Amino acid sequence: MPLQATFATRLIAWQRRHGRHDLPWQNTRDPYRIWLSEIMLQQTQVSTVIPYYEKFLARFPDVASLAAAPLDEVMALWAGLGYYSRARNLHRCAQAVLERHGGAFPSIPEHLAELPGIGRSTAAAIASFAFGARATILDGNVKRVLARVFGVEGFPGEKRVENAMWSLAERLMPDSRASDDELSAYTQGLMDLGATLCVRGKPDCARCPFADDCVARVSGRQRELPAARPKKTVPTRRTWMLVLRDGERVLLERRPPSGIWGGLWSLPEAAGEAALADRAQILGAGPDITRLAPIAHTFTHFKLDIEPRCAELSAVQRARRCDARDDETAWVPLAQIDDYGVPAPVRKLLDALKGPLL
Repeated sequence: MPLQATFATRLIAWQRRHGRHDLPWQNTRDPYRIWLSEIMLQQTQVSTVIPYYEKFLARFPDVASLAAAPLDEVMALWAGLGYYSRARNLHRCAQAVLERHGGAFPSIPEHLAELPGIGRSTAAAIASFAFGARATILDGNVKRVLARVFGVEGFPGEKRVENAMWSLAERLMPDSRASDDELSAYTQGLMDLGATLCVRGKPDCARCPFADDCVARVSGRQRELPAARPKKTVPTRRTWMLVLRDGERVLLERRPPSGIWGGLWSLPEAAGEAALADRAQILGAGPDITRLAPIAHTFTHFKLDIEPRCAELSAVQRARRCDARDDETAWVPLAQIDDYGVPAPVRKLLDALKGPLL
């Protein structure tokens, strides 16, 4: 019998025996918890997500509490998880569920996909796990499984290849007689196979239920499939940041809502040494500016070199300074940085500066 005809049955059997069954967001039909986990798991490993997921649930146990929370609080809890547009969309989505659907997540994948931050694959996963819907997913792990098992050529990020994979994924689905539990096991099985066995580096082919049929394994092309993203030169950007201190307090500024670290709190920034010195003077820094060790941070599409400088607020400005926080700036005790959404490299820098001014 052709592999496509038996794929779903074999995958479900494998998942029930060897798949993951004890993740914090499993064994529930609560669409809120499932949605939260699916958003966090986008481009992020399970081990990284778990502590964030647990903190979010402790603070926001349901969609109404998340929708009512200030965005700053949501961003602060998300800080360090990366891809911050997910956090902004998470907040917007919670509000949309209340406004458009009365606080109940829709059960139809197409309706879920209309909500902020939920794409076609995420909508299918939520609908499958929460409502037993018959809908297929196609995230990065699944693309890797399909490319290897069925020998799909080409880079999966290319639209033509991705469309072909969607068509294949839909053909592989369990038939319409499958139970809700079987559909959930199938969806979870796709995720588990890609995350635990058919991994990017060294796939564990010996334990794979499709080892004897896998095109990549039979032809020895595990390293070639799926095809890698066409190589591009990764550009490097450089920025200068000012750590302006008043004792154990530091000045933070809110970043613009779009772009890197959109909506987070960060340090005053400039495009060069002279420009940063001008900003330091405007912000009331004293005459002495200390050069700190540079920081390199890598994003998906570019590298960022950060040149941090440290200065103390002048005595004149200290006498005038107001502790009140507004929408764009805040004087924050270093011990309370956790209360603010701060990018990971900035947080690392500030953690190292706790104590007397260097």
